[in-house]
Amino acid sequence: MASQDSASTPAVAALIAADVPYTLHPYEHDPSSELSYGEEAAAALRAAPERVFKTLCVKAGDELLMAIVPVAGSLDLKAVARTIGVKRVIMADPEEAERVTGYVLGGISPVGGRKKLRAILDATAFDHDQIYISGGQRGLDIELAPADLVSVTDATTAPIAKPA
Repeated sequence: MASQDSASTPAVAALIAADVPYTLHPYEHDPSSELSYGEEAAAALRAAPERVFKTLCVKAGDELLMAIVPVAGSLDLKAVARTIGVKRVIMADPEEAERVTGYVLGGISPVGGRKKLRAILDATAFDHDQIYISGGQRGLDIELAPADLVSVTDATTAPIAKPA
């Protein structure tokens, strides 16, 4: 665990509280970047985009959920719907996602949100010993083992990503 790190965000505080080993990776967020937030993080961290995961909020009826997929691909909404046993899933309204999670777009972490949401992690996360997720703010990523992410979020694992 990165004990020298203070609980700079709720995501970091949640990992500390759960005694989950992690490494913080801050980088300089460029507001003028034309890359997506995830692509910007991968480039700044010099990490393979397959190892950097973005957290997308989706809705199934009235339920808000988190879908965690590699920035190298995109989210397959039909696969999410199949995974949770509903007919249809749509992307959540960005303002609702920010309000419910307590995080801003580009910094939504699957860990430590204002409200614990059901999470689904793309199965490719387990192709890697360590993956990166948002640390709860733009310009901060957390590196951790996929199994630890599943443990701290109670995530379901399923193939929910498709190639970009």
